[in-house]
Amino acid sequence: MQITLLKSKLHRVTTTHSELNYEGSCAIDAHLLEVAGIREYEQIQIYNVNNGNRFTTYAIRAEENTGIISVNGAAAHKAAPGDLLIIATYASMDEKEAEEFKPIMVYFDENNQISHTRNTIPKQMQQMA
Repeated sequence: MQITLLKSKLHRVTTTHSELNYEGSCAIDAHLLEVAGIREYEQIQIYNVNNGNRFTTYAIRAEENTGIISVNGAAAHKAAPGDLLIIATYASMDEKEAEEFKPIMVYFDENNQISHTRNTIPKQMQQMA
């Protein structure tokens, strides 16, 4: 049996650009893609913390170390500069792979600089949910 688990997430990154007249996708700082293990053109799920919009697109590489998070094309209607986003990827795996798998969760400050990473959600956070 295959199950789908969280592979990686960029937690609470700030939208820097919203480009309606662009050929779709979400441009993400190349360094952030690398840290999170997100490949260029990989499908991503975006959850807008500010307005509740949830949508699917794909990642493209933006210039490294710029903090750029640009939501493009039709998706630009769903996120504006300044909005906080959670960008997630998922992977399908069998039960044996899932037993050993740990996601990459990357957390940010208000300038889209990495504050820390984790591969588990602390117990106290789970109890708050």
